[in-house]
Amino acid sequence: MTIRRLPLLAMALAFLLAACGSDSPAPAATTPSQGDPAPSAAVSGLVPVTLAVPEGMDAAPLNTQRQALVPPGWTLSVFARVPSARQAAWAPDGTLLVSVPENGTVVRLEPDGRGTATVSALLTGLNQPHGLAFSGSALYVAQSDRVNAFAYAAGQATNPRPVVTDLPDARSPDLRGRYAHALKSVAVSQDGSVYVSVGSTGNISADDLTATPPRASILRVPPGGGPPEPFAVGVRNGTALAVAPDGAVWTAVNNRDNIQFPYDRPYGDDPGSARGQVIDEYVRDHPVEPFAKLTPGRNLGWPYCNPDADVDPGVRGSRQDFSDVPFTRDVQTNPDGRMLDCAALPPVEQALPGHSAPLGLSFVDGDLPGGYASGALVGIHGSWNASPPRAPEVSFFPWRNGDLGGQQTLVGGFQTADGSRWGRPVAAVAGPDRAVYITDDQADAVYRLAPPAR
Repeated sequence: MTIRRLPLLAMALAFLLAACGSDSPAPAATTPSQGDPAPSAAVSGLVPVTLAVPEGMDAAPLNTQRQALVPPGWTLSVFARVPSARQAAWAPDGTLLVSVPENGTVVRLEPDGRGTATVSALLTGLNQPHGLAFSGSALYVAQSDRVNAFAYAAGQATNPRPVVTDLPDARSPDLRGRYAHALKSVAVSQDGSVYVSVGSTGNISADDLTATPPRASILRVPPGGGPPEPFAVGVRNGTALAVAPDGAVWTAVNNRDNIQFPYDRPYGDDPGSARGQVIDEYVRDHPVEPFAKLTPGRNLGWPYCNPDADVDPGVRGSRQDFSDVPFTRDVQTNPDGRMLDCAALPPVEQALPGHSAPLGLSFVDGDLPGGYASGALVGIHGSWNASPPRAPEVSFFPWRNGDLGGQQTLVGGFQTADGSRWGRPVAAVAGPDRAVYITDDQADAVYRLAPPAR
């Protein structure tokens, strides 16, 4: 066991860093191992397949054969090459829209009937466009500083209407360029309410909670418009945001880094209390990433409370239970519980392992065959700061009577056994053809995951 004590300067810098690197540019692709996909306890029942790469789409890192793990009988192919592809949404005309915050565009992918697509620019010159959502023929685009609604028709998005303006980003005067989570996501509920994720400025920047508008929050704009109001708070970076089939709003959250051990007890074989120490082995699995159903005023605890999935809290090697996860105090920000009563917070419905970095969220309701007919699809970007790294994947959570069951891997194998990666999924959305379309901002690709006979 390694105990790492951060010096004061490093701790100060850690406050400003983003957990899991969700808003950081994808790292430059290294030369991955050509070994088999990394094994995982969550991928039982999946089988390896070779990624099908159409002619002309074989630029690096897809210039060498890649294997992924998928359900038996399913196939995985490259649908389009889109540099730095992030969030995705299907338009009413059957085309797939993909955001590219890196160059300020939203691109339109028109299927060509051969399992691939023609790519064209739909919108350009935007401020880090990220989240995309449709309500009828209205396209909602979340930029770093605003949300606009566009009229979408005949393959064009026109007549932008401001829905929310003056959202914080790196250009906000009071932040002076310091903003780790500038990318926003958007969802529109059945009643026309618009929900916007506003991430924290850094790791444990508590001033976010009292900012105007509050950061580390999910904001709601009422039907018909109006000023945004906090819908849920203590949401460090809820970039995975969507509305479930029953109208409930869910978010999966990128949680904090470098958590201090919160219990007044030894950890592992070292004698004496480990409370307040930053221990690499503990940090890798803590805190877990909340996947929560939001209700008006819900508090997901950040930065004062952390969800702790350990069955035996504070015990090295404890098994983790990712359903109905309770909170424990953050010893760094809330040592005596005065800032927030963590025991009073409702448990998190589901959680993902620490540093999973969930970025994209969508729901399917009878859209896919078999055991994947109804549930949530989550794009897991994988950690940037854990060793070994948390593997990227597309996860599936089955929908059960208005709630979600436990995490399953739908697509894995992006990371090899030595920790190297050839791809990092961002978002996964079901298409009108009952296939799943997956964006990958490291491989600069959009994949088509097709069930048997599709």
